[in-house]
Amino acid sequence: MNQILALAYVGLAGLPVLMHLAIAAGAPLGRLTVGGRFPGLLPPSWRLLALVQAALICTMAGAVLARADVGIAALAPLFWSALALTLLSLVANAASPSRPERLLWTPVLFLMAVAALGVGLS
Repeated sequence: MNQILALAYVGLAGLPVLMHLAIAAGAPLGRLTVGGRFPGLLPPSWRLLALVQAALICTMAGAVLARADVGIAALAPLFWSALALTLLSLVANAASPSRPERLLWTPVLFLMAVAALGVGLS
């Protein structure tokens, strides 16, 4: 069950990773991130930050996999930080002034948090 929950986390994490990569490539998805501050195309510096965010989420997913004994064991010590960032992201997205961001990412992050908690508590 632990590994299934970790794979669920990874699958769900793929959604924001893909969005951040699309934003970095110039997709006009600003309403779905940073509180909708930029409704269309993000400025270049923010697009660079989207790449950083995508890398961070990938590292978090790797830590969850490692905690479930799948993947790179060296990332296992990052698990609790990954869980904390997932929970903080859930709170931030639930409080976002952007309705599209709230509606899309709150359920995704909730499910990610549940999966990560399941991995951490087993």
